[in-house]
Amino acid sequence: MTGQTTPPPTPAELCTGYLRSFETGDPSQVVAFVSDDFVNEHTAALGSGCIGKAEYAQRVPGFLASMPGLRYEIEDVLADGDRVCAAYTLHTHINDHVVAVRGIMRFRVRDGLIAHRTDYWDSLVFQRQAGLV
Repeated sequence: MTGQTTPPPTPAELCTGYLRSFETGDPSQVVAFVSDDFVNEHTAALGSGCIGKAEYAQRVPGFLASMPGLRYEIEDVLADGDRVCAAYTLHTHINDHVVAVRGIMRFRVRDGLIAHRTDYWDSLVFQRQAGLV
């Protein structure tokens, strides 16, 4: 049929697409998923949050460079309207060490973009696996 349009992604599809975008290593693909007033919140001691798409866009290239081969293995996704929760295992290589840290991200989606992300992960596990402590 002609004239059919693809429906916009559901909030769960949007958030899983965001997590998968990190594998590309392309900061612009990651940042494309967030709103102009995006809130990036971290609960781990090593995490550093920010507010605003512009600030996030400045930080993502350094984050990707610090996490070679970064990949989020999505374990489970729960969605309730515009709220999404994704359990994941973060995979990367730091200082010749294989790192695999489990965590959860909570998202709020607004107008087809991620407006708020809260990331929960254990920074001590990360440091131990990366050989930093």
